[in-house]
Amino acid sequence: MRDFSELELDSELLQAIEEIGYERPTVVQSEAIPHALDGRDVLASAPTGTGKTAAFLLPMIQHLQDFPRKKPGPARVLVLTPTRELAIQVADQARALTKYTNQKVFTITGGISYDEHAELLGKTQDIVVATPGRLMEYIESERFDCRAIECLILDEADRMLDMGFGKIVERINKECRWRRQSLLFSATLEGKGVRDFSSTILNEPVEVNAEPPRRERKKIQQYYHRCDTMEHKLALLENILGEAERTIIFVKTRERLATLRDQLAAMKIACCWLQGEMAQASRNNTIRRFREGVVNVMLATDVAARGIDLPDVSHVINFDMPRSADTYLHRIGRTARAGKKGIAVSLVEAHDQSMLERVGRYQKEEVPERFVEGLRPQHKKASTVKKKKKKDPKKKAAGKKKAKK
Repeated sequence: MRDFSELELDSELLQAIEEIGYERPTVVQSEAIPHALDGRDVLASAPTGTGKTAAFLLPMIQHLQDFPRKKPGPARVLVLTPTRELAIQVADQARALTKYTNQKVFTITGGISYDEHAELLGKTQDIVVATPGRLMEYIESERFDCRAIECLILDEADRMLDMGFGKIVERINKECRWRRQSLLFSATLEGKGVRDFSSTILNEPVEVNAEPPRRERKKIQQYYHRCDTMEHKLALLENILGEAERTIIFVKTRERLATLRDQLAAMKIACCWLQGEMAQASRNNTIRRFREGVVNVMLATDVAARGIDLPDVSHVINFDMPRSADTYLHRIGRTARAGKKGIAVSLVEAHDQSMLERVGRYQKEEVPERFVEGLRPQHKKASTVKKKKKKDPKKKAAGKKKAKK
């Protein structure tokens, strides 16, 4: 599909799309939008950074345009996201796409006072983007009406399951039982989790597996450095940061983040950070400072690996390797967005070698090794190939004797 006009969208939507700067539909958009416009349930898998937010927002906005409300009332489209940051991002994109319409977009997330939410819950809403926990609080206290919901959308469904929202989402699903359509978007459909989850949410869905073209994947240049010690690892990090413009450094835990933050301060490298259990004001401040270029290095745990769109990230550095190959792809997807190129570097200790090989198998492409002159590793690469045990010659002879008998 070469142009958004082929999707039979209203002129108001096409005008907003042009203003945002979308040039042509991505794979997931061209495959999912026609089915969603036909009123079908959709189960879609698309890697991060492939335009899936617009893939579910555009058909819903078009539906609201085709069937305008006759009187003020509660929300007609409900989008559930796993995190506050993602909810804010999705709502911002919805507002940009509805710029030339009369549709109202609201968010319901944790970290916002009840008074603020009470004010918006009393207004006419068209699209509500919410996190499951906070929304469920309002449903239980009968402050949010699900009976008018015509479409339920689950964004980052695999992440919701990882975060333990499965049961809450199933309850919200039952509360929205009068809806006409459901869309479920996930970074991966592998494993039973998302499949089982989707079977309770969706009704005879069209399945869309939107792998981006090879040329899109090639926009991220991946490589790794082997590290002997923590001092060696920090020296390599300092070297990479000296060449990078805007960088996200991923670590495994909050404790590791705190330690690395102090180490960067000792190197006189300014940074901001994003981690779990931060106050919403602190999160927003971190994202704002990084977006505006006040600080060009962000430390993050995997809470930031999903969904958050941070422009012009030149480098992603895996200071700690993630626990899964899937998470690795989410992390490196923070760079090379909106058609730009990016670099993903992993700092690998001996115990990380098996995970690196798992990543290579998962993406069907090995991550190459690089060296920095003066910082070459002194130790040999750790071997992950299991040696075959030598057979005991006595047992071998006994086995032959037994076979003969």
